[in-house]
Amino acid sequence: MPSYTVTVATGSQWFAGTDDYVYLSLEGTAGCSERHLLDKPFYNDFERGAVDSYDVTVEEDLGEIQLLKIEKRKYWYQDDWYLKYITVKTPMGDYLEFPCYRWITDEKEIVLRDGRAKLSRDDKTQILKQHRRKELETRQKMYRMENLYVNRFMHMFQSSWSDFADFERIFVRISNTISEYVMQHWKEDFMFGYQFLNGCNPVLIRRCTEIPKKLPVTMDMVECSLERNLTLEEEVKQGNIFIVDYELLDGVDANKTDPCTIQYLAAPICLLYKNLENKIVPIAIQLGQKPGPDNPIFLPSDASYDWLLAKIWVRSSDFHIHQTVTHLLRTHLVSEVFSIAMFRQLPAVHPLFKLLVPHMRFTIAINTKAREQLICECGLFDKANATGGGGHVQMVQKAMKDLTYSSLCFPEEIKAKGMDSKEDIPYYYYRDDGIKVWEAIKSFAEDVIHIYYESDEVVCEDVELQAFVKDIYVYGMRGVKASGFPKTIRTREKLAEYLTVIIFTTSAQHAAVNFGQYDWCSWIPNAPPTMRCPPPTEKGTVTIEQIVESLPDRGRSCWHLGAVWALSQFQDNELFLGMYPDEHFVEKPVKEAMAKFRKNLDEIVNTITERNKNKKLPYYYLSPDRIPNSVAV
Repeated sequence: MPSYTVTVATGSQWFAGTDDYVYLSLEGTAGCSERHLLDKPFYNDFERGAVDSYDVTVEEDLGEIQLLKIEKRKYWYQDDWYLKYITVKTPMGDYLEFPCYRWITDEKEIVLRDGRAKLSRDDKTQILKQHRRKELETRQKMYRMENLYVNRFMHMFQSSWSDFADFERIFVRISNTISEYVMQHWKEDFMFGYQFLNGCNPVLIRRCTEIPKKLPVTMDMVECSLERNLTLEEEVKQGNIFIVDYELLDGVDANKTDPCTIQYLAAPICLLYKNLENKIVPIAIQLGQKPGPDNPIFLPSDASYDWLLAKIWVRSSDFHIHQTVTHLLRTHLVSEVFSIAMFRQLPAVHPLFKLLVPHMRFTIAINTKAREQLICECGLFDKANATGGGGHVQMVQKAMKDLTYSSLCFPEEIKAKGMDSKEDIPYYYYRDDGIKVWEAIKSFAEDVIHIYYESDEVVCEDVELQAFVKDIYVYGMRGVKASGFPKTIRTREKLAEYLTVIIFTTSAQHAAVNFGQYDWCSWIPNAPPTMRCPPPTEKGTVTIEQIVESLPDRGRSCWHLGAVWALSQFQDNELFLGMYPDEHFVEKPVKEAMAKFRKNLDEIVNTITERNKNKKLPYYYLSPDRIPNSVAV
């Protein structure tokens, strides 16, 4: 009678093993085997990290193996099991590998296909077609996408700090090199400007092509800040003026959840200048969107406390945009859209599922946790941030109009902001490193695409791919044409770009705006999560006491510090970009493409490491060895 050798690999993480009964059956083109109990006498099967082999004898030849079924049944108590993969050696000596790489919980049956990636057109037998259809039907019931809008989502320690030095009492205990440097230099204009390029929110600055009418800056105001003996208009024409506009915050309701503390928001406009040292420095700040006598334009030539408080207001506004739009919306929520669409529309055997699944690891789970603890009612946003109590929801709703496909295409977005010239803006490391990583990801995506799609026609005919793209457009972007998200993909070139957008967003973009939060936001005056006094409406009245009184109280400062520290930490056993220990792909050409990808990433790491040597402010957030594969924190 024909005999198959079945090898079962159990995961090596804690509690991966099981004492439950495990049954296996094989389904081939010529028939199905009976259910076999995988058990060896006097042996503890399926221990953590174990690789166990079993002989499975069948009465008749099964033909070509199509599916493998695993059933787990309770032995004594519920005992979850992490199954890595199963290999099957056929009576003819052929080897088939069935990747699983997931937890098997409860008493259920798991049906696996062999690891060779297949498009739907490649499935010829009814068995495989039916399995493919049932897998997606089950997933579509499990994963439901509402839309990108955030769903419906302090009476202790309300005393103020005494002065700036008082913040050090909670700061120095867990400080690091960059955060200490920020603490020492945060008042300086060069540090203020540098953060727009390489801080944790380096996405807002754009080259100013025309001074907006709502910011009536005159040459007399800024003449002492300009260094080239040119007029302000001439500096604009030469590309030396930059702008950051926080218009999105205009009209957003400030947090009113604590009746004991009135909190305030502002919507400032900040004008910046590239000086002769190629440093970006602020030259004018207006704290509201409507010019007028009660909305003065603050200048570096003003009284030092006036200018300092104006910069603090900009930094606070930047923090709110960063947390809610740059970080939450444009990485976490967008990645969740990609993740849910993938599970709903791409079966596990699809090459694009295998390509993307490492970049969706834990994303839905971490976003669920955020909804339960951070952005929910009485969550951290309500406790610590001026945008809590519903303001953050208003911000997401307003920011949706700017969430376009082109804005997620990294090189395109950098160019659209006029920030693409390395010669003109030499110290924009976010741009430089981001483009390198983007190109490496795109090259990898192209390599994988050319393995499975030999022509544009094959792309067009892949109904599962088209359903995936449509799912993102219809449910994620709510079918808004202005979003620029494609409804269909017709070419391999466009598919490569689309996959690059997904992988870059879920890995590199999230890393760039997440893991620097403690570095740049732990010194509270540099990133106040709330302000307790309204923006100043006239010059010459600000005192140091007023500044300190405006900053967050002790309780909110502690909430904030704990949050940015936690958000900046890598997960235990973090998987960084290019690390694919779960071998969803088994084909040699794809493994060669992965090796090439890792080599390209290693070269980027070496380049960044060399550049950062001896720098007081090293930029490493987009070094591939610090970019997790997915949004998991």
